[in-house]
Amino acid sequence: MPQKLTEHVPQVNWRSRRIVITIVGCGGTGSQIATGMPYLHQALLASRHPYGLRVFLVDGDRITETNCVRQPFSRSEIGLYKAVVLINRLNMFWGLDWEAVPHFVRCGRDVPDSDFLISCVDTRAARAVIARVVSLKSRRFQYWLDTGNLADRGQFVLGQPLRSDHKDRAKRLPCAHELFPSIVHAPADRRDRLPACSAAEAIQRQEPYINSTIANHVLALLARLFRYGRIAYHGGFVNLATGRVTPLPVDLATWLRLRAQAEKERAYLSRRPQGTAPASE
Repeated sequence: MPQKLTEHVPQVNWRSRRIVITIVGCGGTGSQIATGMPYLHQALLASRHPYGLRVFLVDGDRITETNCVRQPFSRSEIGLYKAVVLINRLNMFWGLDWEAVPHFVRCGRDVPDSDFLISCVDTRAARAVIARVVSLKSRRFQYWLDTGNLADRGQFVLGQPLRSDHKDRAKRLPCAHELFPSIVHAPADRRDRLPACSAAEAIQRQEPYINSTIANHVLALLARLFRYGRIAYHGGFVNLATGRVTPLPVDLATWLRLRAQAEKERAYLSRRPQGTAPASE
């Protein structure tokens, strides 16, 4: 009988160098995660990690008036790149040398190799591109942490992109799109409501703290992984309407059940036209 899996222990020596984290998307959730990264960096240094973090922010979006309502931007910054504004702010305040990459992710060359790639994108098409990028054989991404949310609920899932060099593939953390294939089904984007075009709409369409709640759970998960060198869960589901948070455990039985559901969902989605092309290197 196979041994029960209850924890994930990374097979990586992160103390020999800086831990590289790339955040794709600097909107509601991405900007909150980026703002919390210096505290994680300081915690690592305080626990005698020799180097701490190196962070890249990737986003080709510019600041609009609507962004100044729910995101940490001011009217004086309208028209500037979100990634550049955020990284300059963090670098000046904390004395860091982190980098901004002010363009959208369309292929593997648009994202630096990273220990962790955190995606905070708002379309299935964008997430589908990232799912293909992290699986490219020519690139090195140890983990992919995907986030997403609706008006009052959301999720975050940490996974290890499927690669041929994984020693124990059975214990590999499955990625978000493997368990929930609809999140990369680009044609479904057409059914989603368009982004809010006014400040009032921005507030009405989303709970004010859904993004920061997701972001804090992401940061807490990473903090536990770095501090203790192991985690018992690799994601979770947050519902602000009920006040509940349901963890996604490191558990083979749970993954088996979710994979079975994903196969049925994938079969259903395959009967619908796909609207994305493969990512290039």
